[in-house]
Amino acid sequence: MSASAGAGNRWWEYALLFLAVTASWAGVPAIGSAAVGAAAVGASQGALDLAVVIGISVIGGEAGGLIGYSIGNRWGARILARPGKRQVGRQKLMDKGEVAYAKWGRLAVFFTPAIISGTARMKLSQFAVWNLLASTAFTLSVAATAYGVGRVTTGHHSSRDILILIVGLVTSAVLIFVIVRRHRRHKSLVAMSR
Repeated sequence: MSASAGAGNRWWEYALLFLAVTASWAGVPAIGSAAVGAAAVGASQGALDLAVVIGISVIGGEAGGLIGYSIGNRWGARILARPGKRQVGRQKLMDKGEVAYAKWGRLAVFFTPAIISGTARMKLSQFAVWNLLASTAFTLSVAATAYGVGRVTTGHHSSRDILILIVGLVTSAVLIFVIVRRHRRHKSLVAMSR
C-alpha cells in the first residue's frame, strides 16, 4: 500500500485533528498546536498527507475562531460578570485582551482568544479575515516546521524536505518579528506621549 493510499484511510485522524484545532481556537487551551505538530510529524513519516493536514488545520482554526468569537459576542459580558472563584481571573483576562487590542489593533487576533474578540465587539467581518490569517500563519509555522524536523531527523534531506522546514522556520520568524516590532513601536509611542 502506498503512503498516499494509507493516508487516505486515516480519515479519523484528520477528523480528530479538525476537532482538536477547532476546540483550541474556540477556547480550549494548548491542544491545537500539539495536534497540528503531531499530525505534521505523522505526515513526515508518510502516515498522513501534509497538504490535507494544513488545509484541515486552517479550516479548523477559522471554524473554532468563529465559534469562540460568537460565544464572546453573545455571552462574554455574562461570563465575565458571573460570580465565583474564577471571576477575578476572567476579568483579568478580559482586561489584558482590551490592552492587547488597544496596543496591537487587529493583530491582537494573533495572540488573544477568540472569545476576547467577540466580547470586545470587534467587527465580525474583520475578525473572520484576521482570524483566517492567524490560522494560516500558525498552521504553516507549526506544520511545516514539525514536518521538516520530522523528515530531516529521520535522514531525509531532499531539497523539498529542507525547503518545507525553511518555510516553517521563516514563517515563525516573521510572526515573531512582527510582534516584536509592533511591541517596540508601541513602547516608543507610549514613551513619547509622556
